[in-house]
Order: sequence, then C-alpha cells, then structure tokens
Amino acid sequence: MAVFCHLWLASLVVLVLVSQLDFASAAVIVYDLHANDLSGDAAGNEPDPYLKIWCGGSFEQTNYITDNSNPHWTGGFTFSSCNSGDKLKLEVWDKDQSYDDYLGWYSGPVGTGANNHIFFSVGQGTMFLSYDVK
Repeated sequence: MAVFCHLWLASLVVLVLVSQLDFASAAVIVYDLHANDLSGDAAGNEPDPYLKIWCGGSFEQTNYITDNSNPHWTGGFTFSSCNSGDKLKLEVWDKDQSYDDYLGWYSGPVGTGANNHIFFSVGQGTMFLSYDVK
C-alpha cells in the first residue's frame, strides 16, 4: 500500500511540474527578405522600399532602402510570441516625402519547422522571405 501511495505522490509531482511548462510557446524568425523588380512611382523614379511585418500579435518594420528596385534587407526579425498556426502578414511600401505608396502584401498561416520559403507578386515584381519556427 505504501508503494502505491509513493507512486501516486510521484505522479502528482510530475503532473504539477509538467503543467508549468509552456509547450505551445515558440519563436518565428523571419529572414532573407528581398525583392526583384519592384515598381517605382509614375514619374519613373526607383522605389525606396521598406516592409511592415506582423506575426501573431507582434509588429516589426525594416529600414527603407533608397532608390532600389531589387532590395535586400540584412538580418532578420524574431517574433517570440508567434507560433505555428498564427498569421504572418507582410506589407511592402515605397517611402516618399509626403505619402508612402502601398505596393503589395502577403498574409498566411505560419507553418512548422525550418526553411519555410515564401514568394509573392508585388505589382510586376516579386517579394521573397523565409522563416523558421523554433
């Protein structure tokens, strides 16, 4: 009888410890952000592109790159409160002195694992990104 009592107590301790773990928490790392052939303004000027990125409830924004139809943003962004199944949204903008121009967007659910590659059309151009779920 004492053996069963000890087993029951040990099981209870394990359950309490496991309940304190957060198995659903993850981090999404968005990287390799680049585009090809982005359109500039109607006057023929090259765009000054930048990105707005949402994942789960978090938001990040890149710097803008001056006069570049084929931008590449170095580094990446870690969204610590984003998980598989949450929505990843990315908007592409052209920085202007008075009014920024909206160029395009992507929105979709976050998958699982590493090396998730996404590309989507932005006008006549293409935007590329990759992400990992850790």
